[in-house]
Amino acid sequence: MLEFYWVCLIGGVLFALVTIIFGDILGNFLDGVFDVLAMDHLDFLQPMVLVGGITVLGGSGIMLSRYTRLEPLSVAVISLAVAIVVSIIVYFAYVKPMKNCENSTGFSINDLVGKIGEVSVPIPVEGYGEVVIKIGAGLTNQIAANMDHAEIPAGTKVVVGEVKDRILYVFPFE
Repeated sequence: MLEFYWVCLIGGVLFALVTIIFGDILGNFLDGVFDVLAMDHLDFLQPMVLVGGITVLGGSGIMLSRYTRLEPLSVAVISLAVAIVVSIIVYFAYVKPMKNCENSTGFSINDLVGKIGEVSVPIPVEGYGEVVIKIGAGLTNQIAANMDHAEIPAGTKVVVGEVKDRILYVFPFE
């Protein structure tokens, strides 16, 4: 049984080293190969969680076998329990928060309807100006026209009423 624990520990350490050294190269090389097997909705099956658990299983099995007088079955059960607990901690302390903090600057212009912005370039009665709108973690400048056919000076807060032909039609926010 000790050999099994050593294989788990060494395999996990080698996986970590290969990932650190060659992670980007392998990721680009294998990009799309495993799309059929993609399980993006199963976050707890991330390699960090699985391989981390296997590595902890091996390490705890070695330590319990060498430094305690427990029976091999007890060592296996305790090592498995420790591996599961560590995997749960890694998932909730690292994987889940990292997934939740991923931000993208991409957006659909139709997502701006109903958003509040500020006029940066005055919008004339019959023409276009520019508004700045906070979207996600950044700001976007967009061409805007007035829905009410009245001039809107710079610095005025506006609401996006609709989008036509990639132009935001806005009205003053009251």
